[in-house]
Amino acid sequence: MSLLPQFGPIVPSQSQALLATNYLQWNNNGGAAGIPGNFADFAQQYLPEIYEAEVERYGNRTLSGFLKMVGAEMPMTSDQVIWSEQNRLHISYIGCTLGAIVGTTQVINLSPGVATAQNVISVNDTVVVLDPATGLEAKGIVTATTIGVGGSITVQSFQGPALNGAGNLGFSAAGLKVFVYGSDYSKGTTIAAVGAGNSAVRQSIDPVLTQFSNSPIIIRDQYVVSGSDTAQIGWVNVATEDGTDGYLWYLKAESETRLRFEDYLEMSMVEGELNTSALNPLTQPGTQGLFAAIQARGNVETGFTAAQGLGEFDAILKNLDTQGAIEENMLFLQRQTSLDFDDMLASISSGVQGGVAFGLFENSSEMALNLGFSGFRRGSYDFYKTDWKYLNDASTRGAINGVNSIEGVLVPAGTSTVYDQVLGTNIRRPFLHVRYRASQTDDRRMKSWLTGSVGGASNSTLDAMEVNFLSERCLVTQAANNFVLFRGL
Repeated sequence: MSLLPQFGPIVPSQSQALLATNYLQWNNNGGAAGIPGNFADFAQQYLPEIYEAEVERYGNRTLSGFLKMVGAEMPMTSDQVIWSEQNRLHISYIGCTLGAIVGTTQVINLSPGVATAQNVISVNDTVVVLDPATGLEAKGIVTATTIGVGGSITVQSFQGPALNGAGNLGFSAAGLKVFVYGSDYSKGTTIAAVGAGNSAVRQSIDPVLTQFSNSPIIIRDQYVVSGSDTAQIGWVNVATEDGTDGYLWYLKAESETRLRFEDYLEMSMVEGELNTSALNPLTQPGTQGLFAAIQARGNVETGFTAAQGLGEFDAILKNLDTQGAIEENMLFLQRQTSLDFDDMLASISSGVQGGVAFGLFENSSEMALNLGFSGFRRGSYDFYKTDWKYLNDASTRGAINGVNSIEGVLVPAGTSTVYDQVLGTNIRRPFLHVRYRASQTDDRRMKSWLTGSVGGASNSTLDAMEVNFLSERCLVTQAANNFVLFRGL
């Protein structure tokens, strides 16, 4: 058996050339059948010019920060948070119908078909009767009342005739609104004594509160890296958002997992839904997020555009007037909706008679080209406007158009008064705030811990590092009737 050359024939070259045989070779399964292939990576033959810094292709990719601007975070120790909201103060009924005419008086049935509608109007109360269909209005005094559910009142109109029928005021038979604006007693009279069957006694009205609740959800995530991979060194110096950097790739992956989890904490509070399905009941009841709360208990504005001008926006203000009329409000908007607001405000500013306007805030002429408005005042309301990155990001709501798009939210600033069941008193709370589970034993606002036998952990035989993240929280949207959700067409 002859001995073959171990390294092949040595063939001199008449010219300088870069030969693959001049470099270290190893099998990368890239050669022909039975022949080891050369690792052809350019970095092994030529010194690469590699940028050690990462390119932030999508800028700051995190989406959190919204709830930090508008609310607060407070601990809770239960599976449910319950709050009570005050109902309206004054006595009013809608959907009323006219009953029989007794002489010149008119019987009015209060809110028919509403099982919980209690009649608490007393004799000698003065009322306003409105007919939305005809625009008619009448004032009168209550001469008799039938209290309780499905009750009625008998009203003597100050105009003299009854409300309906031939020769009377011509009110519609249904769809009326009645509200109390005071009372009127004769001289030297007393209020009727309380007694069984005495309909003339004044009705004492107890406060009625509406209770709402929400339940926290448990949000978890995990990043796992083997012990071997924690020692892998790359070409690129990866920088994490907490300020650390290095050539260990797992540092970047761990940091991104943490950032993604922090975004999930906010996104869950915004997008959360209660599980109401009877067909597919889940062990997780879900939680009511911001969008769902406004959709259920707040105001929804569909298809706001600058082309509508102030008319559409003023309609929103008129509706807010019927609610809590919170003077300071924040607008968190998708880009196009934000531009629509800018266009609307710019058109108003440019139309000032008798001179040139440089913005709504008496800006100087040097700022005339700054067409973005961060705040404005309309009527008695102040609005602070900002873009909401979550609604612009293509990986979340930013890629959605049409009826499924969320184009912004109006959030009242400040705090509201709620009744605390435990304390038994009214307390002040931000309109929007997060409650998280916490006690002396465990704080579940934002937990992170290591398991395994790598990276400082030594509590398992697993040859890996497991980075665990957990939070248990829910969102409290108080007085949702003062919020506005902007949706697309």
